[in-house]
Formats: sequence, C-alpha cells, structure tokens
Amino acid sequence: MDMNAAVVDTYGPPEVVRIQRRPRPRAVRSDVVVDVAAASVNSGDARIRGARFPAGFGVPGRIALGLRGPRRPVLGIALSGRVVETGPRATDLRPGDRVCGMTDMRMGAHAEFAAVPEQRLVRIPDGVSDDEAAAVLFGGTTALWFLRDRARLRRGERVLVIGGAGAVGTHAVQIARSLGAEVTATASEGNLPLLSRLGAHHAVDRASTSLSDLPGPYDVVFDTVGALHPDTAAPLLSPDGRVILAAATLAETITPRARVITGTAGAGRELVSDLLDGIVAGTLTPVIEAVLPLERIAEAYARVDSGHKTGSILVCP
Repeated sequence: MDMNAAVVDTYGPPEVVRIQRRPRPRAVRSDVVVDVAAASVNSGDARIRGARFPAGFGVPGRIALGLRGPRRPVLGIALSGRVVETGPRATDLRPGDRVCGMTDMRMGAHAEFAAVPEQRLVRIPDGVSDDEAAAVLFGGTTALWFLRDRARLRRGERVLVIGGAGAVGTHAVQIARSLGAEVTATASEGNLPLLSRLGAHHAVDRASTSLSDLPGPYDVVFDTVGALHPDTAAPLLSPDGRVILAAATLAETITPRARVITGTAGAGRELVSDLLDGIVAGTLTPVIEAVLPLERIAEAYARVDSGHKTGSILVCP
C-alpha cells in the first residue's frame, strides 16, 4: 500500500520539496504505525531541508544527515494521529489510540503514515485536539526542558525571552509565567498584543528597543533565535543569572562557560505528557499560525524561512 509523502532529495529552498507516492511503512519490532493527523513544519525541519545549520555544525550535520541531501528524504519530527498498526514488541499502544510524539532522527512525519518507536509516543488526553498536540511538541519540549529542567527557573525570578512570538518563544512565555516568573519578551510590534495575551508582563518591540536598553538584570535570558553571544548576554544577567542559547553555535556548545546553557532539548514521554497536561489545565495554549494540506508544504517552509512565523505551522496529510 502506498501513501503521499513530502520528499526532499537534495538540500535547497522550499521548492525542492515535492509530493511523491511512497510505500506505507510497516510496524516492526516495537514500532507503531501512525495515521498522521497533523505534523509541524518547524525551524528544525527547515534547517535540515536547506542544510542551514548553526555555525560550526555544517560538516557534522551533513555527515550525520547526508552529504548532498537527506538520507531520510521524508522530513518532519513532530506529529499527532491515530495508531493503525503495532509491531510484535509493542506492548502499550493499540490500534485506535490517539497519540503524539517526536520521531527524532528517524523523521518521517511529513507523510500520511509514519512508523514511530512506541516509547516516543504519548496518548492524547480528551480535550486536546490533534492540531494542539502536534503544535505543542517542537517548541514546547524545547521551552520546558531549557527553562524547568536545565535553568531550574524558580518562582519570583525575572526572565527575558528573546523571540517571544516563535514556536519556542510562545511556549517559553507561557511556561515561564506558569512557573511563577516575571516575564519580559521581545517580538515585532504587531505581535506585542499576542505576548501580553500569553502572559508576558512586559512586551517589548524588538525594532525600537535594543537589548542594552532593557530594564534588567534578568535571572534567566532565553535566546530562542540566535541573537546573543555569551559575552553580549553577560550585561543582561543578575549575579546568579544564566543565559539559554537555544540556537548555539558549535563553539558555544562545546566550550564550557559558567551560567551558559546550551544543548539539544529532550523529547521524552515525560516532557510531552507534562505539556499535554498544561493544555488540559488551561495553563498552556499552543499558538498555531496556519494549518495547511500536505500538498502546500512548500508554502509552510517559505513562511518558516521568512523568520516572521508566529507560533507553529502545521500540515495535514
């Protein structure tokens, strides 16, 4: 049985993505096959499609992913849907279960069906839509892991979120607020009302206010867009402050520095379950800019590449 999938054979602009008929995956070992309801098109997907990696990661990225094009040509790492088949070693999920999760390096979410290891999927609770479940994954896991688990954000601390309107930023604003922090966030002027609705105490126009003019110091500075270097972040920090570089260069990642947090966010079941619980409780609302059919995935990529996306963009096979 075949399916439609968005295929990237060679690195390049959004136009390199094409819809192709491919064999539907089968469930082997502990995999389950998910009938994909929604999948995000995010900055991670766009970096792989365009081979645009943070400074220093170009050669390692191509070695890991493919020299001239992705070895796994169906991209996409965050999905929601319904289980239709389980492998012989899958012991928890059953056909019919609504699930969401991250496929990690296996990718494959930009298709009608995807095979995913059972341990990477979480049941979607009642009251959470497929779109919400898909949209919370990429930005939500990054924001929650960095703020709660790495920076260990505490109630009453002051947080600055740089790039508050993106997929990571919109989740970071809400998660920091729910953890009891005083939140300042930057974005373009048109997105300032959104930041306020999400819970930011102070919404700052990035075009008219430089970072050096912000009323710090901050206990946590969360750079979601790669705007800071550790040296330029230092003047913004309180004596015990720490800076999170979500888009760190290779040098920033491998060079230990006090108070500088880098790394790749986890995407385990516990993180995803906590995010879904936040949606159910009403403390977390994924921001979705658009939901497009899979056939329009090149448009989704173009919007991501523009740098002006608000929240998440989803495709529905």
